[in-house]
Amino acid sequence: MFGLGTTELILILVIVMVLFGAKKLPALGEGLAKGIKSFRTNLSDDTNKTANTEDKKA
Repeated sequence: MFGLGTTELILILVIVMVLFGAKKLPALGEGLAKGIKSFRTNLSDDTNKTANTEDKKA
């Protein structure tokens, strides 16, 4: 996974906890999850629209 080992992942987690604090991490994760879900939804909608317009042209 991107050449990251266990030690690097733990170090990143510790840095994130120090920067944002333990109380804000759940809200940060929730916001990130919503953003990813929205991105995937919009991406699949655009793909479906493109496929539908190509079908109508043919």
